[in-house]
Amino acid sequence: MKTSIRLAVLICTAIIFVTANIVMAQKAGGPWTIPAKYKSMKSTIKVGDASINSIGKDLYMKHCKSCHGSKGLGDGTKSASLKTLVPSFASKTFKAQADGDIYFQTLVGRDEMPNFEKKIANEGDRWALIYYIKSL
Repeated sequence: MKTSIRLAVLICTAIIFVTANIVMAQKAGGPWTIPAKYKSMKSTIKVGDASINSIGKDLYMKHCKSCHGSKGLGDGTKSASLKTLVPSFASKTFKAQADGDIYFQTLVGRDEMPNFEKKIANEGDRWALIYYIKSL
């Protein structure tokens, strides 16, 4: 009798665990709706300057690494706790996007992707971050 009860409890626990994992599984984010003003945006800085790379990297390490990972693969320490899968910056889909699209996604954000417009107020710094992300 005790064995039957233990078995029933074990089975119920397993069912609850499996169900919870299915419900809490991360989902890919839906498509972004990028406003027209961002689609045509062009950078305000020149690519290749060493100080730009340094600024972009510093901003990335401070604001992005915890979710996106040190190499931008979406494997940061916080990524597993999010409801939405964190995309890789190394993917062909990401790299094919226009600069303005990446700018909007990175700085305006949505859902679990925070807004960084106030935290990164300098326009040159924003573009340095975009270039660094694109280099990953």
